[in-house]
Amino acid sequence: MAAANVSANYGVEELRGLYQKYASRALAIAVCIHLGAIGSYFLALRLLEDDEPVYMARVVMKYSDLGPPPSMTNSTAAPSVSVAGPSAKPTVGTPVPVPDAEISPEATIASQTELAQQVGTVEGTGSGAPVDIQNDVKIEEDGPPPDFVPVEKQPSPVKQVQPTYPEIARRAGVEGTVWVKIWVDKEGKAKKASVIKSDAELFNQVAVDAAMQWVFTPAVMNNGPVAVWVSIPFKFKLNQAR
Repeated sequence: MAAANVSANYGVEELRGLYQKYASRALAIAVCIHLGAIGSYFLALRLLEDDEPVYMARVVMKYSDLGPPPSMTNSTAAPSVSVAGPSAKPTVGTPVPVPDAEISPEATIASQTELAQQVGTVEGTGSGAPVDIQNDVKIEEDGPPPDFVPVEKQPSPVKQVQPTYPEIARRAGVEGTVWVKIWVDKEGKAKKASVIKSDAELFNQVAVDAAMQWVFTPAVMNNGPVAVWVSIPFKFKLNQAR
């Protein structure tokens, strides 16, 4: 019975110590929270004091306080500006009547086709030589395109010409492949051809000659033809040449 009383007294003292310990901690935490809140409030008030308050004012007037409207009849007229007329009447382009007796009944007016077919010489008013006017004017083609041209539709061959197997290569039993780069213009024709890789130089010239005879459909970009480069391999094998 005595041991039980000792254990009970010891537990109460321990709980009292823990209560005081945690109560002190809770009080300190509560004080810190309140001080932080109060400090934040005063800091916000201090920051808001720097901005001046903006006041909105509305003025209300009666119709009787307004004066009469301005008269529309007494408005000031714009000053007139005098424009000087031409000193002399223009003479260029003025039609001049011609008597009917001076008009030849055989005179005709050339059509546009007849004017386009005429090739003549125009005499100048200066000291220069006469100028010869030619009807046909050929527009020079653009230079070769870059190695890479973005296109929406690649050119496709419509006419393919196979190269002739060189006789010297046939007798020597030489085979190989030649890769030819072809410049295809806006009309789909081969403008230029060059060898970019070759297994044997005997096939280079015949491959270039055959490539220049190829015809393609033009490459298309933005709904219009463009010039591009295409690479074509020409294979030379004896079993196909026979």
